[in-house]
Amino acid sequence: MKIHLTQVFVDDQAKALHFYTEILGFVKKHDVPVGETDRWLTVVSPEAPDGTELLLEPVGHPAARTYRDALVSDGIPLAQFAVDDVHAEYERLHGLGVRFTQDPLEMGPITTAVFDDTCGNLIQIATQPR
Repeated sequence: MKIHLTQVFVDDQAKALHFYTEILGFVKKHDVPVGETDRWLTVVSPEAPDGTELLLEPVGHPAARTYRDALVSDGIPLAQFAVDDVHAEYERLHGLGVRFTQDPLEMGPITTAVFDDTCGNLIQIATQPR
């Protein structure tokens, strides 16, 4: 068994696609119309094009919005992405105008930082213990 797909709830799929591809560097995998306004829109890491997909899910359901907004209010990231060097990625993203809610923080064998994805979520980046 393996994780095939996970999601983030986004306010605007077009804005999310821009942020996740043009700013974060993911690659669009699927973009299929669903209904009149929504899309089955996924991105993947360019390092693993056949790996785990991230669904940019419209936050249409009231429970999803309540959950997501409560996490942001409490400063809790919805998802975590692995990076080789948190400090370097922080500098790169900060230079692109990404707003961080937590600067790089050393926590034992890992370093983390948290940013606002401009679509309603907080996302954490972290180095992985070796």
